[in-house]
Amino acid sequence: MVIKQRHKRNNKKTVRFLLIAVAVVAIASWGLLNLHKKVLAPNVNLKEKQAASFYIPTGASYDEVLGLLKISGYLERIESFDWVAQKKNYPGNIKPGHYLLKDGMNNNQLVNMFRGGLQTPVKLTFSNVRTKEDLSGKVAEYIEADSLSILKSLKDSTLLSEFGFSPETIYAMILPNTYEIWWNTNAEGFLERMHREFQKFWTEERRRKADAANLSPVEVATLASIVDEETMRSDEKTTIAGLYINRLNRGIRLQADPTIKFVLGDFTIKRVLSRDLIIDSPYNTYIYSGLPPGPIRFPSISGIKAVLNHEDHEYLYMCAKDDFSGYHNFAKTLRQHNINAAKYRRALRERRIWR
Repeated sequence: MVIKQRHKRNNKKTVRFLLIAVAVVAIASWGLLNLHKKVLAPNVNLKEKQAASFYIPTGASYDEVLGLLKISGYLERIESFDWVAQKKNYPGNIKPGHYLLKDGMNNNQLVNMFRGGLQTPVKLTFSNVRTKEDLSGKVAEYIEADSLSILKSLKDSTLLSEFGFSPETIYAMILPNTYEIWWNTNAEGFLERMHREFQKFWTEERRRKADAANLSPVEVATLASIVDEETMRSDEKTTIAGLYINRLNRGIRLQADPTIKFVLGDFTIKRVLSRDLIIDSPYNTYIYSGLPPGPIRFPSISGIKAVLNHEDHEYLYMCAKDDFSGYHNFAKTLRQHNINAAKYRRALRERRIWR
């Protein structure tokens, strides 16, 4: 009888132990599943997009990052991201930049990317830029720096002198192209990057070609800026570059209409008038010999290459063709040039183009 009662007690203990064990396993399983969901389950839902850009501004706080994530709508569970971020000490390691979120990313991947500053560079593209204001506006579309700070840096003599340039010559340092750059780049950082690209562009071979033309890299860029403004036809650029180099070598004033347009501050002018030619400015190539103090715009790479690989000919004069095709008539003598110029002026009058 005693043995039976003891056996019953043992059975009850066993059942109780099993129930407790099952409960512990269930709780542990639930905990593991919950942990998995928080850490490793997909949390980025881009709604059929494969990737999306996410920007963290310089100086942003953790709360601001959370706010930006909420506004973006990219995360399905912001609370689980916050839990993982706190566990991995992300709030104390905020790094600004442009981050590429991919559909299906989990919180662990997100936090590791943000905390490690593993940002993706942006593609900065600018071309056909004339003024510093134009450049500042275009660049500000791609990087964190605003257009005002970029413009201010382009006019800062002290800052520009650190790169060996001035507000007049800075046009020569910045080459229109496509660059991969960090989004959280400030104005000074942009100039530093452009200076590195300038040094990379001016290879030993290109410097040798510039020397052969008796020009420095800045002077090449200055002449290229004039060539760019003279024609929209790329197949004419080497001819025009050769013409101006002929005039420089012979000590003849360039008499380039684009420099007058620069002085007037209006490149849309189709007709330069006699009164414009007497404006006293170091950029007026009708008054002053040689090249102006600096480029009249940001020169294109094709313009620079045209100067470095200019045609060897005897042309000294050029005038737009009277068919308004964008091409020019070239002449070796002033007599032939005057004939070409008369045809063009007549065409302007017939079309009633006075300015």
